[in-house]
Amino acid sequence: MTVLRVLHLVGSPTEAEYCDLSMLYASGCIEATFDPAQYELTIALVTPDGQWRFPPSLKREAVDATISVTMAEGFQRLAAARIDIAIPHLFCLAGMTHYRAMLDVLNIPYVGNRPFQMALAADKAKARTLVAAAGVRVPSAQLIRKGDSPPPVPSLPVVVKPNNADNSDGVTLVQTSADYLIALAKAFSFSDAALVEDYIALGREVRGGLVVNGGAFRLLPLEEYRVDPVTRPVRTRADKLKRNDHNDLALVAKDKSQAWMVPLNDPVTQTVWDAVQRCHLALGCEQYSLFDFRIDPQGRAWFLEAGLYCSFSPKSVLTTMMEAAGTPLDVFFNTAVHQAIQAHRERADA
Repeated sequence: MTVLRVLHLVGSPTEAEYCDLSMLYASGCIEATFDPAQYELTIALVTPDGQWRFPPSLKREAVDATISVTMAEGFQRLAAARIDIAIPHLFCLAGMTHYRAMLDVLNIPYVGNRPFQMALAADKAKARTLVAAAGVRVPSAQLIRKGDSPPPVPSLPVVVKPNNADNSDGVTLVQTSADYLIALAKAFSFSDAALVEDYIALGREVRGGLVVNGGAFRLLPLEEYRVDPVTRPVRTRADKLKRNDHNDLALVAKDKSQAWMVPLNDPVTQTVWDAVQRCHLALGCEQYSLFDFRIDPQGRAWFLEAGLYCSFSPKSVLTTMMEAAGTPLDVFFNTAVHQAIQAHRERADA
């Protein structure tokens, strides 16, 4: 059996919080999937100070003991390493776009979607426009740029959110006119533009995903999140991430009291599956995709946002969905790796 040289590209060139999140997911992936009979491991850790490290593991002591190098030196090491496949674990905007493009420049195959699709998904205004054109319901919204004169207070309630932030950073449900400008200022602290979006009454909130196998879509069980019209009408950052007593980042949404799998015979499943396929095609996704939907009291699915990444950690959403569908993580990972290598060869031949 040929042993593949696998690069785990980890960290964030811009933000410490994203760097910690990336390390959390990547550590889970490496622990769950590394098999020396199949894979030779290389870790490249990018940090917000602009430096690169190549530690033997992501344990804090191993990272701290590794000498840092410049970005140029990091590029040179990757170019010389003869990597067979990369797993990108970067969640910041630059990591999802520029660093995937870097892998393209270095001619290193990688699992997942291309920089262009990642950029589209990260720009909520563009993503919602494309999926709406594909026939998916999206809440009415207006885009407001930082520095523009604030428009009149809209019909309330509305949800104000940064146009290109993640993990519900800067999201506010505005129910009174007095809170409108405050919510805009909060959104602008995370982004140069804000979406002011009609509030879709609950309902439910779910995430739907698919993977592509041999050119065919495999639609996966939905994941549902705990929401409540009174106490939790929208999900915020506190519903997704937290720091523990040691200041380590932890995932709140993975608690079974906060998220669970939806039975396949639930009427909402087919509705969301139809929307997932339309969204996947509208954004030009490749190996897999994930989308968040609000389900209104009439059972209609409304697109909220796209999340086109998977770290192949046991806590990754697509991994959870695949497990629920009967495919264990090691099989999912191995299949994705070989499909990505094959797709890279086909692009080169074309």
